[in-house]
Amino acid sequence: MTDVARLAGVSHQTVSRVLNGHPNVREQTRNRVRAAISELGYRPNRAAKALVTGRSQVLGVVAQNSTLYGPASLLVAFEHAAAEAGFTVSVGNVSVLDRHSIGRAVEQHLDQRVAGIVVIAPVESANEALEHLPADVPLVTIDGDPSRPAALVTVDQAAGARDATKFLLDAGHSTVWHVSGPNDWFDSTGRVQGWRDALTAAGVEVPPVVPADWTAASGYRAGQMLARMPEVTAVFAANDHLALGILRAMSERGRRVPEDVSVVGFDDVPEAAYFIPPLTTIRPDFEAVARATLAMLLGQIESGTPTATRHTIAPELVVRDSVAPPAGR
Repeated sequence: MTDVARLAGVSHQTVSRVLNGHPNVREQTRNRVRAAISELGYRPNRAAKALVTGRSQVLGVVAQNSTLYGPASLLVAFEHAAAEAGFTVSVGNVSVLDRHSIGRAVEQHLDQRVAGIVVIAPVESANEALEHLPADVPLVTIDGDPSRPAALVTVDQAAGARDATKFLLDAGHSTVWHVSGPNDWFDSTGRVQGWRDALTAAGVEVPPVVPADWTAASGYRAGQMLARMPEVTAVFAANDHLALGILRAMSERGRRVPEDVSVVGFDDVPEAAYFIPPLTTIRPDFEAVARATLAMLLGQIESGTPTATRHTIAPELVVRDSVAPPAGR
């Protein structure tokens, strides 16, 4: 602020008045201060100011406007955790997670003087935006790029996929087929890696990945193909909606689950226990992710120092009725 005042030829107090929108500043002076701010790239430390004044109990979240179970559940869990800690949450929904949309949402949050920001960034397109956000802003990413050196809290996707695949192998299946999510999602690539690692560790054949999106319709199309292949006796689906489509396709082709084909999903959506048969799946601990994210963000706000801490939350295998030994065993 002192540098801005020196460049603009005004007092430190005048710069403060401009930043706070005080009316008793001449327009010419205001423009000169704004030009100096722009030239120097100055940004007020809003988080520190909020702690000093006690005025901001608001946290900003940037999330894609999506009804997908995972991202939506993470957002709800974070709102609950923040409320328990005495914070309200301002959500900036964007249609796509790219540099322009995320950058604009972050700027809007900063204009509201939020104490810190969380970005739910499960897709590759978010990376460029995160690299260009202001360095002095307390910020934590949920479900972002695990290879990026920044503050991150995420579900251990690979561990969940390994558990799902190993459970099917332990049931006696010779290998496990995988219907994946979109390849630009970190969740999807992590689950593919965990599935492949489990098969490789067991020394069994690694079938080709069956690509899909996150929808039941996509799972149904993949299931129609797999149902025609008698060698397919076990399928790990990248989420429960894909698994639902696979169950429908298997039923239509006369392949019984679990007698002929075993199926495991991921997410443990509320309906999973009511599929026919009830679905064995991997349950992420969204509440634990939210609590860890909040703790990490508040740590940055209190210290005034951004961190590159990473916290990974292990998911849980939920066993139901969609897995059995292959026929003849």
